[in-house]
Amino acid sequence: MSFLDNYEDVNTRITRFRSEFPSGRLVAIIEDKDLTAGWVLIRAEAYKEYEDHLPSAVDYAYGNVASLTANMRKWLVEDTSTSAIGRVIGLLSPSAQGRPTKQDMERVEVLPPTSDPWATLTLTQTAHDTGTTALMTAIEDVKTDFVSSAPRCTHGVMVWATGTAKSTGKPWAAYKCTERVRANQCNPYWHVMGSDGKWKPQI
Repeated sequence: MSFLDNYEDVNTRITRFRSEFPSGRLVAIIEDKDLTAGWVLIRAEAYKEYEDHLPSAVDYAYGNVASLTANMRKWLVEDTSTSAIGRVIGLLSPSAQGRPTKQDMERVEVLPPTSDPWATLTLTQTAHDTGTTALMTAIEDVKTDFVSSAPRCTHGVMVWATGTAKSTGKPWAAYKCTERVRANQCNPYWHVMGSDGKWKPQI
């Protein structure tokens, strides 16, 4: 018996998600990447209802070719997307209690015991082989985007959301309140698309 038998695989989590939320949807987005350096950061969103504008859970997975076996390296993006989806479903399941998936633990089993970037490298060091600098840079970017720039309301940090208006067909974007009860939600901070193609706060 392997210690991995104690962990749930992603396919089982997806099956359970479909059973618990028949009209739900799962979204995986490439948040950042450097395929030349061999790493990718995937954001996964889980919606309990297909029509929901805000996800019920959000989580991330970082993939690096250094953590994959030789025959799996060409599937870096797919493997990382699977990991992100498994992680975000885990956030919706009280029984999972934030436990990693079997796929996550398989990566730990493959990595050599000396590969501990948190203990051996800093942001100022160059890590061409492990991609650790890229990982830390990505984490800093995410922290900047979601902590520093995101506005707060009485219910906490607001969430960035985008979509397309059904009436006009035009794209929209806004920071929205995370309160689940619609009647109690704070007003969103709407954004408009600038001439440079980037979203800017609506004045």
